[in-house]
Amino acid sequence: MENSTLPKRKSPRAAWLDYNDGNYFVTVCTKDKVHYFGEVVEDTMRFTPIGTFLDNELRSNAFHHPDVLVRCFVVMPNHFHAIVKVTSEVSPCNADAPRRVPTRGERLLIRVGANCQCANTVLSSFIGQLKGAVTRFARREALAFAWQPRYHDHLIRGPHDGNRIAEYIEHNVMNWATDCFRL
Repeated sequence: MENSTLPKRKSPRAAWLDYNDGNYFVTVCTKDKVHYFGEVVEDTMRFTPIGTFLDNELRSNAFHHPDVLVRCFVVMPNHFHAIVKVTSEVSPCNADAPRRVPTRGERLLIRVGANCQCANTVLSSFIGQLKGAVTRFARREALAFAWQPRYHDHLIRGPHDGNRIAEYIEHNVMNWATDCFRL
């Protein structure tokens, strides 16, 4: 069967955003929301070996990703949240494109265009490498594990938005009993 007959999968990424500069709130879940990373016991996250590995990877990302800084994060039983700062100087798709968030009602097309051959942005490359490292660790240790195929991201639009998200991350373990990801 030819690839041209397959339906094209719509990207969940915003077309007006290049994902190579800015602060992003990222949520990545395990497949079927299985509790691979540990359990919350008395408002404390108790890690499994996979959870410990993910926690260490998020803490040490600067050694592997010079354009990415994980500003804060929390690993939960079946997902993690992080505020990720991307500081790439050059967008792989369009280095001359303006680096700004569009005003209300305006679409700023940064990634989309006839000359854009870009498949991965800095943010998606970082998430892919992180997910790959955790998956390889689980396989090496013969541990059952799988990620949800995609991830959720949100461009942080100013200090108020960033502070609200950082507070959510900080209190996530304590609010596990009412978390929407809890099964």
